[in-house]
Amino acid sequence: MCGFVGILDTRGVDAAEVQRMAHAIAHRGPDDATTHLEPGLGFGFRRLSIIDLAGGRQPIPNEDESVWVMLNGEIYNYRTLRAGLVIRGHRFRTQSDTEVLVHLYEEHGADLLHHLRGMFALAIWDRARQRLLLARDHLGQKPLFWAQRGPRLYFASEIKAILAVEAGLRELNPLALHEYLSLRIIAEDRSMFAGVAKLPPAYLLDAWRGRVETRRYWSLLYEPKQELTEVDALEQLDHQLKEAVRLHLVSDVPVGAFLSGGVDSGLVVAAARSVTQDSLDTFSVSVPYGKFDEGPAAQCVAHRYGTNHHATTIDGNLMELLPAAVYHLDEPSDPLSVCLYELSRFARRYVKVALGGDGGDELFGGYDRYYGTLYARYYAALPAGFRKQVVQRILRLAPDGFWYKSLTHQIRWLDELAQVSGGRRYARSLGYAYFTPSRRETLYTHQFRDAVAALDPEAALIRWHEEGHVKEAVDRMLLADSMIRLPNHSVMILDRMSMAHGLEARSPFLDHELAQFAATLSPRFKIRGRHRRYLQMRLAERYIPAEVLSRPKQGFSSALPYLMDRQFGLLFRGFFRDARLVQAGICQPATIRQMLEAHLAGRSDHGNRLWLLLNAELWYRVHIEGQRVGDLTDQTAELVRLATRAASPAPVGA
Repeated sequence: MCGFVGILDTRGVDAAEVQRMAHAIAHRGPDDATTHLEPGLGFGFRRLSIIDLAGGRQPIPNEDESVWVMLNGEIYNYRTLRAGLVIRGHRFRTQSDTEVLVHLYEEHGADLLHHLRGMFALAIWDRARQRLLLARDHLGQKPLFWAQRGPRLYFASEIKAILAVEAGLRELNPLALHEYLSLRIIAEDRSMFAGVAKLPPAYLLDAWRGRVETRRYWSLLYEPKQELTEVDALEQLDHQLKEAVRLHLVSDVPVGAFLSGGVDSGLVVAAARSVTQDSLDTFSVSVPYGKFDEGPAAQCVAHRYGTNHHATTIDGNLMELLPAAVYHLDEPSDPLSVCLYELSRFARRYVKVALGGDGGDELFGGYDRYYGTLYARYYAALPAGFRKQVVQRILRLAPDGFWYKSLTHQIRWLDELAQVSGGRRYARSLGYAYFTPSRRETLYTHQFRDAVAALDPEAALIRWHEEGHVKEAVDRMLLADSMIRLPNHSVMILDRMSMAHGLEARSPFLDHELAQFAATLSPRFKIRGRHRRYLQMRLAERYIPAEVLSRPKQGFSSALPYLMDRQFGLLFRGFFRDARLVQAGICQPATIRQMLEAHLAGRSDHGNRLWLLLNAELWYRVHIEGQRVGDLTDQTAELVRLATRAASPAPVGA
């Protein structure tokens, strides 16, 4: 796990520029820094040493140094690939997984991607052909960004590396902000910066003879190969998960695991203990919000499997980490970011590598919205007059339940979905009615509405949802989630927050062969009525304590906006007194003020809406204005201290 940067320019590349880019992402690779320059090309690398600690320095060339490779990530099947290449006469200088890529390219060219099992972003320079290849793994676990300025092509593991040498790219992309406020994600090839593009998951970028082309090399196929019995499907899932975990344990340094108290991370820990006799360190962070605290469940699983469990507790003071988290993300996000930032910082004290449970929900149907969206069809069948005159009138009078799964939240969500259908209903479900079209209408200025009018923020999700080869409604949602939401939300956050501390986070559920197996399963093994992740839960019954399985799904970071209620007032007055989002002509100040006052008075639950706006405000200050993270952290810490000292009642809903 590392980070890399590069410049392609036939006019020449300055070593100082490459080094400046690499320095901007030093946190991704604190163990080593290297550069490689030749006419028209510059590579820069920051290394976090995981495999072949002594010999795995990058970039790595082939025998005659005509092909050079950089890898961010891990190739889990590299030993099998290496053995086959040795038989074919290739000579290796190191024991690293990166060197396998050099020789695979010699054998297969760009088709080498079809042989890889891992998480990766890679860069390959073919000197003889003057060809640069960039590629990203199947499900987007590792990031890769690029930008063109005239004949010059920049690429890097994080946007901040490109901005370090091209300050002119520090310009807001209004379409990306619109998408973020609508759905909490930035999809497709957009980034928050107008001139910087994101290489999508399972994509290859081919730069050759002055042309730059991108193309997809892989996608999930939801076409059942055979109708399995439940017994056979369960046994195959058990085998597939253990094999994926076994591969993810490949490392020359100790590997630990995140343990949230949920099904996914519990299954990963159980599988790890079944395929290795090595000791296992596990890590959990508790959010102390009554019955929603997952710490005791994590401890229960850790006790069952005899792990060396390490637990810590966070509280509202976690807000002090927000400026640093926004800096490392390169984009605004939701409360998951600061929780993972703290968890990664905690785990890095003990290990360099940690397994996690990301992806299980999207593969097996773990979210309420998968059946809730289907139920919305029945609600939508009620006469529109009844819904408007009865249900919506009741909702206007009913007080907000200050929890995102409260009854009033769920009914409002269902009523919002009933107003649309098909792929748009699914896409709308991801917004949780935080900033619906009507709310955006009051939040945005006329100027900003005009700037984003050409973009349908739900278009990318709808396009995948309507993919022609997928027939079942559940599978349509799972495919769109796996291709758009997963890589651009939870997986993106996991990468940036772990790498902020030089920690490699691995997700066995995102092994593309395991994901493809899940895709071929019948929908009846995923959603049955209100029962989510049906087959995965049957597997969990073998390995996870019953008292853990009986807990309702909460979400790792869901309680954070409520835990921080007492701080919202001072934080918003501190940062929105002269809000940059207002000064830039994006948001209406009156709308923000009304939301804050209603939330603090307990009339309406705007906790998550306020969080999204606060993140966007801090992002603007850090990445557009260039304010120092340290200064913003000090300002945030002082506001938190003032809020803590103030006499306040307990958070609403605790």
